[in-house]
Amino acid sequence: MTMCKAQYYQQAVSLLKALIQTPSVSKKEDKTAQLLLDYYDKHHIKAKCVGNNIISHNRCYHPDKPTILLVSHHDTVPPSESYTKDPFKPEIIGNKLYGLGANDAGGALVSLLMCYQYFYNDANLPFNLVFCAAAEEEISGKNGLEKALPQIGKVDFAIVGEPTSMQMAISEKGLMVCDCVAYGQSGHAARNEGDNAIFKAISDIQWLKSYCFEKTSSTLGEVKMTPTVIHAGSKHNVVPDHCEFVVDVRTTDAYDNKAVLAIMKANMQSVITPRSMRIEPTRVPLEHPVVKSLMAYGLPGYGSPTTSDQAVLTCPSVKLSPGDSARSHTADEFIYLEQIKEGVAFFIDFFTQLKTEDVFNSKKSLAHN
Repeated sequence: MTMCKAQYYQQAVSLLKALIQTPSVSKKEDKTAQLLLDYYDKHHIKAKCVGNNIISHNRCYHPDKPTILLVSHHDTVPPSESYTKDPFKPEIIGNKLYGLGANDAGGALVSLLMCYQYFYNDANLPFNLVFCAAAEEEISGKNGLEKALPQIGKVDFAIVGEPTSMQMAISEKGLMVCDCVAYGQSGHAARNEGDNAIFKAISDIQWLKSYCFEKTSSTLGEVKMTPTVIHAGSKHNVVPDHCEFVVDVRTTDAYDNKAVLAIMKANMQSVITPRSMRIEPTRVPLEHPVVKSLMAYGLPGYGSPTTSDQAVLTCPSVKLSPGDSARSHTADEFIYLEQIKEGVAFFIDFFTQLKTEDVFNSKKSLAHN
C-alpha cells in the first residue's frame, strides 16, 4: 500500500486503455481475461480463471471471516454501426476517454480493482475481499458470474460494478422475456371464415397496455410489460391461424417473475412461454450494516431499471460505480476521466473507513489470530 490514490488512478486509466483496445464481446473475452491475469501477475496478486471469469481472494483470506465480493464485467456488447470513432482505439479528448466498454463497465471494473489491489495485502482487514472480473454479463450468460460463484465461496455482501454515477442502486428490476402465441383458425379473407389470430393477439396486447398491478414498488415503480416483436400471416388473402409476439417484462420486488407470469396467464388467451425465470428483481435491506455505512457516507439510494449480475447473487448487494448508465451501449461510448478518479478515491476511502466499523458484529474476525 505504498502508492497514493493519484497513482492508482493513473494505473486505472492505463489498464482501461488496454482493455478497450482488446476486443471482448460476450463469449469472446479470453483475450481480456489473459490481459487481466497478466496485470495480476505483474502486481503479485494471485488469481485463477473459471472460464473467462477471473477470481482473486485477498492474500489474508480466511474462510471464517465475513466476505465482501467486488464484481464487475469485462465483456462488452458488439460495437454499434453508428460509431464515428474506432471502438477499439482508446482516445482521450479533453476530459473524456473514448472506446467500447469505457463506460460499461470498464470504469467500474478498474475502479473496484484498484481498491482491491490497495487492500490485497492488508492483514488487518476484519473481513475478506474477493474480486471477480466476470464474463458474459451483457448476455446474462450462464458461463459468467453464475459459473464463478461456486469457486468464490460464501459471500456476505457484494458491490456490483455498473455505471450508476456513483449513486447506490438498492434495488433492481428483474427481466422475463415471454414468447406468446395466439391461436385461431385459418380461412379465406374474402369470406366470413376462420378465426383471426391477429385479433386475439391484439386483445392480449391491449390487456398488456391497460392492466394495472395493485402493488407498486417504492423504489422501482410499476411492473412494465412491453410487446416488442410480432409476426403473423403468410398471404394477403388468408386469415392467419396463429400470431406470435414477444413481451419484455420488467418485474419489481412487489411482484417476482413467477407472480407476474401467473397474472399474465390468468388474463391472456395466448400461450405464454418464458425464455427464462433466472433474472429476478432484487432489493437489499436498508438496515444492512454495509448499506447503512454507504448511506452515512452520503450516497443516495435509488431503484435501477436495468439488470446486472445482481440477479444471480443470493447475498445482499448494491450496484455502485462511476460512469453513466445512459451512455451504456451507445455509439462513441466514453467515460469522464474525473469519474474514474472519483471512483478509485471513493472505494479506497470507503473501505478504509469500513475497516474501523464493526459491520459484521455477529461474526468474529480472525484478522489477528
